[in-house]
Amino acid sequence: MRFVSRCLAVFSGAVLFSSVALAQPYPNKSIKAIVPFAAGSATDQIGRAFAAKMSESLGQTIVIDNKPGVNGMLGADAVAKSAPDGYTILIGTNSTNAALKYLMKKLPYDQDTAFVPVGFLGSVPLMIAVNPEVPAKTLKEFVDLAKAKPGQVSFAYASTSQQVSSEMLSSMAGIQMNPIPYKSGPAAMTDLIGGQVNMFSADFGVTVSQHKAGKIRGLAVTSTKRSAAVPELPTVNEALGLKDYELIAYFAVFAPAGTPPEIVTKLNQAINAAAQSKDIQEKFAATGFAIDPGTPDALAQRNKAETVKWAKAIRDAKIEQQ
Repeated sequence: MRFVSRCLAVFSGAVLFSSVALAQPYPNKSIKAIVPFAAGSATDQIGRAFAAKMSESLGQTIVIDNKPGVNGMLGADAVAKSAPDGYTILIGTNSTNAALKYLMKKLPYDQDTAFVPVGFLGSVPLMIAVNPEVPAKTLKEFVDLAKAKPGQVSFAYASTSQQVSSEMLSSMAGIQMNPIPYKSGPAAMTDLIGGQVNMFSADFGVTVSQHKAGKIRGLAVTSTKRSAAVPELPTVNEALGLKDYELIAYFAVFAPAGTPPEIVTKLNQAINAAAQSKDIQEKFAATGFAIDPGTPDALAQRNKAETVKWAKAIRDAKIEQQ
């Protein structure tokens, strides 16, 4: 009888402990933020900066976990298959949450239903840049060079935005370039600086500093307006008269589908608080990163619109699915 009573007491204590643990407010342990691109990439830089500020609001550490590969697919898949408890989130981009399903013949998850939108972080244009040894001082001269040497001019890419912006340029300018895939943006930048590839179209996070240091030569920006970060560079439209050319990379936080609304709300509040931080704003001002916080619903609507836009861009550029 005493043994039974003792067992019941232990069982009751375990149940009570579990109930208390479950009743603890979110978050009660560290959160993992998966960055689906390599360390040093723009997604990584932005994700780390926001994670640090969000940690202050949430009272728990947000640990960055880089899982690069297949234009962000590997990292996104890891989040899609994670428990929907708010302790694994995705620093997503136009690659992972808008364009991938049009670039891949098959994804290991349903891009439209695998995630719940949490909050938008911001967007940034890309810079079309060449190695300084390339004999082209303007984008028009580069296009003329590519026309004179079909298939001999190479471009690097390690993400959807990098690939699509380059393929769009090829298609709209009527040139043929040789695409060279890389596992990470920093690796592609290293080879551009070293002259192993001729051209690289990448976001400002990895190009502006190198352009200003003279290690690469920026030719144009992919936005419809010039950027205050590099006002000397024309838009692609200004350089070539391609009025429909425009491509912006964006960044946002997503969680696995089924994550409770109250957790999504708390994460969204932490994102928006981070966006108001002077540290964040000053850190990215020089790279042309436009911080644009909002609600989860606003991100959902934006992502739907971006998915349509990227589908058209990929179709118009005649990019074959892998």
